Amino acid sequence: MNLRLASGVLATVLAFGGVAACGSNNTDCNLNTCTVTFDGVNAEASVLGVSAKVVAINGDQVTIEVAGSRQTITVGQPAVSVGPFQAQVTSADKDKIIVVLSR
Repeated sequence: MNLRLASGVLATVLAFGGVAACGSNNTDCNLNTCTVTFDGVNAEASVLGVSAKVVAINGDQVTIEVAGSRQTITVGQPAVSVGPFQAQVTSADKDKIIVVLSR
């Protein structure tokens, strides 16, 4: 592996592998997206250095906040801009909300 490729791989691992979840939330990232499973309303996670949290659930609409920007998203709708990310809610109930975030 040449030095330039190794540096690129290391930068990618540090950028995406250093994602931390708070509490019992589950965060899974690859090169393009992070899927965060929040454990209910007011659950929060750190994703790529910014805070992401679920603010409210009303039926099939979920209000999330990412890096201080709020957006209400209907489950299953195409991704919308929230802070520095595109966000899509793939499923939600009072105990588990799954959000896909991409840059």
